[in-house]
Amino acid sequence: MDAPSLLNPERRMLKAMQTDVGRTWSLNEVLKACNWTDQAVAAAAGHGLTNHGMVETMEHVVRTVKAASEGLKAAQEGLLEQRLWSWIQSTESASMADLQSAFERHEAGPGVGLLKRLGVLLIDGTFQSDDPEHVGREIEQRATFIRGLPCSIETADSTMLEHFKSRRGLIEIAEQTTRTWSLTEAGAHLGGEHLEEKEAVSEITTELLQSEAWKDAEFRSFDVTLESASPRTGRSHPMQALIERVRAIFLEMGFSELVDDYVQTAGWNMDALFIPQDHPAREMQDTFYLENPASLPLPADLVKAWGDIHEHGGVTGSVGWGGAFSKATSEKGLLRTHTTVNTIQYLAAHPDEACRVFSVDRVFRKEAIDRTHLPEFHQIEGIIMEEGANLQMLVTTMKTFYAKMGCPEVRVRPAYFPYTEPSLEIEVKWRGKWLELGGAGIFRPEVTEPLGISTPVLAWGMGLERLAMLVLGLDDIRQLYISDLEWLRNQPIL
Repeated sequence: MDAPSLLNPERRMLKAMQTDVGRTWSLNEVLKACNWTDQAVAAAAGHGLTNHGMVETMEHVVRTVKAASEGLKAAQEGLLEQRLWSWIQSTESASMADLQSAFERHEAGPGVGLLKRLGVLLIDGTFQSDDPEHVGREIEQRATFIRGLPCSIETADSTMLEHFKSRRGLIEIAEQTTRTWSLTEAGAHLGGEHLEEKEAVSEITTELLQSEAWKDAEFRSFDVTLESASPRTGRSHPMQALIERVRAIFLEMGFSELVDDYVQTAGWNMDALFIPQDHPAREMQDTFYLENPASLPLPADLVKAWGDIHEHGGVTGSVGWGGAFSKATSEKGLLRTHTTVNTIQYLAAHPDEACRVFSVDRVFRKEAIDRTHLPEFHQIEGIIMEEGANLQMLVTTMKTFYAKMGCPEVRVRPAYFPYTEPSLEIEVKWRGKWLELGGAGIFRPEVTEPLGISTPVLAWGMGLERLAMLVLGLDDIRQLYISDLEWLRNQPIL
């Protein structure tokens, strides 16, 4: 049998182990004998020698129960049920209202649930138990278990272990593998030049070839048949990649990008778009109003023009919304609820210049977070202002955009928006179903005339996250913003 070709670390480890043939070597003993400090070097050398049949590797797995972040806190301050039970015992006629005042909201609900499972019930408005001693014993057992961590999983109380496994953040099970090595007969008898450490060349360089040192060099061997790990390279987040794709499509179609501020006035955000000042969308439950700045000044002539439009329609032929227009309401500071607020300001600054502009940017609304809503999201916005712009041009533009996004089947249907007439909802066919992805229309005279615009303005807007859910096949919008590296690595390149 030919002698194996060993690497230098393998030679050193084997030579050290041959000083005590019958011994079982631990990691620390190998490190000391070989004068190493890096555990990875010893582990790799042991693995290589095992593959060559020179040593035998024994593995021992130890599983330990440790206190997690909430468990460490509970060991110091007490378990949630322990603190609640102590409070109930020290409070005369403890009620739910008293408990909610004494504890944080995020503790009161779960704490009551834990006590209920221990037999502590809310009867006639107060907390009562038929067997307080049993409740105390059970809680003390739990507290003793938490205080006694860490411990081996074999010695842990199985009942307590199963209980705390069902509670988030209190315990974690750590697994540690220790390895020992012993010589085989082949390893014990290998010697001579096979154990002499030599400089091994792992990379052929120009300098090596030019110096002719390669003639006497020892080259490290590689087994090219072994599976190799896939390299992990950096890549764009799916949302950023989608933004870049949308941006590229609009730029390709001849549009210019518009970027502007998040903080706006209610005047530009809503009054300019002919949204009535008593519209429900303006309420605090839908809009983030600011304390600083609470208000921002607006030009008096602009506010007057909006007021005339809202109160009686101005010179547009509209009857307006009626009622009194408030300058103070118009100057309130807020976080923009749509990106149309920026395109309308661009139009106001360039009322006589034909343009095609778009934006992909963040907007903010007071939404409850669930699988389809977020308080902060992205909106795709675009306008075309030029002589002769019409509804057919708008529909064709939308169909072209979605076709480039990979959705060739597009249809539109009538809709209502306060600032466009006619208004359309845009739907695309995805996996056999029609899905609504955005709104579009032509700005009403009540929007354009106060700004001195005399040509038609085509406008559209759509949610980027909804488009992302469609492209990535998601059913929960929150998946787009979680820090799950494995999920991110497995997403398609957009």
